[in-house]
Amino acid sequence: MKNIPFFRSNITDEDKSLVNRTLEDFSYEPAREFEEDIVRFFNKKYAIVTDNGTSAQHLALCAMDIKRADKIICSVNSFPSVAEVIRHFDAEPIPVDIDEHDFNIDPNKLEDALKKHNHKKLKAAFITHIAGVSAKMDEIYDIAKRYDIKIIDDASRAMGATYKNQKIGSHDDSFISCFQINPQFENTIATAGFFTTNDDETAHRAKLIRSHAIVSSKSKDGSLDYIYDVVDIGQRYNLSGICAAFAKSQFGKTADFIKRRKEIAKIYDKELADCPHVTIPAKNKDHIYTQYIVKIDRNRDNFAKKLKELGVSVSLHYIPLHLLTYYKQKYDFKVNDFPVALKTYQQVLSLPIYADLSDEEVYYVCEKVKQVAKNHV
Repeated sequence: MKNIPFFRSNITDEDKSLVNRTLEDFSYEPAREFEEDIVRFFNKKYAIVTDNGTSAQHLALCAMDIKRADKIICSVNSFPSVAEVIRHFDAEPIPVDIDEHDFNIDPNKLEDALKKHNHKKLKAAFITHIAGVSAKMDEIYDIAKRYDIKIIDDASRAMGATYKNQKIGSHDDSFISCFQINPQFENTIATAGFFTTNDDETAHRAKLIRSHAIVSSKSKDGSLDYIYDVVDIGQRYNLSGICAAFAKSQFGKTADFIKRRKEIAKIYDKELADCPHVTIPAKNKDHIYTQYIVKIDRNRDNFAKKLKELGVSVSLHYIPLHLLTYYKQKYDFKVNDFPVALKTYQQVLSLPIYADLSDEEVYYVCEKVKQVAKNHV
């Protein structure tokens, strides 16, 4: 029996070489070069790198000066970090239900939420792009302009994804776009995050508070560089040199990773198209498959257990926010408050999909999915 992990990092000699250079050459600045690579890739004025994706989200809100009692819209179907960073400012996340086909925030329900919460305290909408598929951004940008709110992209699972031939993270109507390198953080070697923006003030403040808001004052004659000052409330979001080197190298392979995942998805699509009890992802030419999410028509958890017994690790993206204890108790959410997300949650299952997965392993996954489906009740 094979053992197929849900994620495995693709580590090459190029990755190792850049990490070794960082260890051997103290003058090398991989974080600075990484930021320059990001700026070129997204054609944005600024890239702010951090130690992980959650830090990028937190730093973004800090740079925006989010305050107590502010409100920020988010998808009810998102990783907990989105609502979590909002709460760290004692602000309120306003969850919105999703589209049943792409699992992203439903623009119509977004507008309903904006009508209900239309107030000067409503600052932004955090738009999560699920599994490498963009949300419907034309509609969302139009709504945001009419209600005068800022759009923040949660593109943690959408590195290199496009919407109408434009990269997520490069659009001028997104105030900030947050990303994570190697988003399957529980199974990866090193993590890094970053956000992009064109806003001068936001970028300047983020760079300042990224390292405790410390500025060098030097001595009056300029001879001593250990004199410093603190000019704001900061935090440590810095990306270490080794992680920056690894992230820079991995980031440079974004196109290769997307190409390989699309190849794997093509095999899954073909092999599982007629599999009983299993619905494959909706066709979308812009899908980059950071996750391959299928729907199991009933008894999803038993299906997952059987796959695990056969050596296939799977995952779940995501448990809706309103079902999580903290948010359920804090905001008195009811189970049926977000019916589409609830139904989706009861059915979705993510299969392994990553660049290091071999064709042999992909076909093994398909074989075991069909084997489980054949006897599924």
